[in-house]
Amino acid sequence: MTARKLLIGGKWVDSSSGKTFPTINPATEEKITDIAEATVEDVDRAVKAARAALEGPWGSMSAKDRGKIVWKIGELLMHKVDEVASLETADNGKPIFESRYIDVPVTADCFQYYAGWATKFCGETIPIGPNSFNYTLREPIGVVAAITPWNFPLLLAAWKVAPALAMGNTVILKPASWTPLTALKLGEICQEAGLPDGVMNVITGPGGTIGMALANHPGVDKIAFTGETNTGKSIMKSGADTLKKISLELGGKSPNVVFADADLDAAAKGASIGIFYGKGEVCAAGSRLFVEAKVHEQFMDKLLSRVEKLQPADPMDPKTRMGAIVAKKQMDKVLEYIDIGKKEGAKLVSGGESVKVGGKGYYLKPTVFDQVDNKMRIAQEEIFGPVLATIPFNDVDDAVAKANDTIYGLASAVWTRDIKKAHAFAKKVKAGTVWINTYNQYDAASPFGGYKQSGYGRELGIQALEMYTQTKTVWVDLT
Repeated sequence: MTARKLLIGGKWVDSSSGKTFPTINPATEEKITDIAEATVEDVDRAVKAARAALEGPWGSMSAKDRGKIVWKIGELLMHKVDEVASLETADNGKPIFESRYIDVPVTADCFQYYAGWATKFCGETIPIGPNSFNYTLREPIGVVAAITPWNFPLLLAAWKVAPALAMGNTVILKPASWTPLTALKLGEICQEAGLPDGVMNVITGPGGTIGMALANHPGVDKIAFTGETNTGKSIMKSGADTLKKISLELGGKSPNVVFADADLDAAAKGASIGIFYGKGEVCAAGSRLFVEAKVHEQFMDKLLSRVEKLQPADPMDPKTRMGAIVAKKQMDKVLEYIDIGKKEGAKLVSGGESVKVGGKGYYLKPTVFDQVDNKMRIAQEEIFGPVLATIPFNDVDDAVAKANDTIYGLASAVWTRDIKKAHAFAKKVKAGTVWINTYNQYDAASPFGGYKQSGYGRELGIQALEMYTQTKTVWVDLT
């Protein structure tokens, strides 16, 4: 693998400055390799390469042939699943079980889902009147910059790259600096699948310079960003000068609501998965657990018995279900929030400390706070780690009010045997996704995105195609 280079215009090249930065395995604290640190000049080179490909062979390729290539990308991901999964786990620290059996297969499925849309998302004829022929065309937006986070480095790249390519756009992928390896591998796979030079470009480097350079560049037509809310706001401001199309999937503080009439065993399992899957480094994590007061003690006993069995371990062990936090800086941030929770008066009932596995690594025990007030910082601010804030509520109205009392609105869940109550909650909660008696369910066909400061636009499903196309109206005078 040409891990340390940039992919620009179909060639693997060094940064124009020659600089590199290390990517670290968070489970071992050891350097995996050095990565090229792109410059603003490299951004310009990538934009020009993407524009040339858009106006060249890619722009003239049929939708059917585009779809075949996008499908092939998915096939190749599965042919290389063990290699790709190992890279993802080494770079991010997530368990190999998640990388091998969830992230890579779901990524491949995403490419193949959108491959099918290449020939099916199209314009329409409009019956204006007898003297006019009126129709619309669906055309690619152009050069798309996909800026992706470190928690699901490969999967969240696919959420942007797959629909963008299927609709005929060219792409510049800028992965998070902590986890660049699978983005670079995806670049190799795209080449192997037959993408023309310049259609897929991968540039690595700090978001503060490279990401903002993409947002400022007049040759970039659209920014697709997943990451922190404040960074999303900065991208919006930077993109305003050129009126870029922008879609944002940002932070979350998702409410997971358990009513007294729920299947409490299933809800306890769902609450644990909701916050501790992916080490809590999940934008839609159920980090606020609301439990109806009358079953609070009973439910917490069930939850804590599960949590105590969930311990950090070597991510490369197939039996591991909780790996290493992505980086020391992130671990320190989470530990700081744990201290804040204690100072605010929340009751720490499980975890709350870092550990080593084999004397190394950035690991945190799964952490549960009880007796949390919804106004506390640990209940309002996105921690992005394995920390659960448990909050009591009295009735449906109280649950809805507390669930909506946040700047975020990405996801939510409700656990109840009363289907009317479940649907009523789903209607009233301000969130882009509502899970009923489940958590963390996703599919390429089902749209995902946020309300309020969790962003706007939808990824996945047919709705995502709106973000990667523009409509042209054509009038023909028949008189």
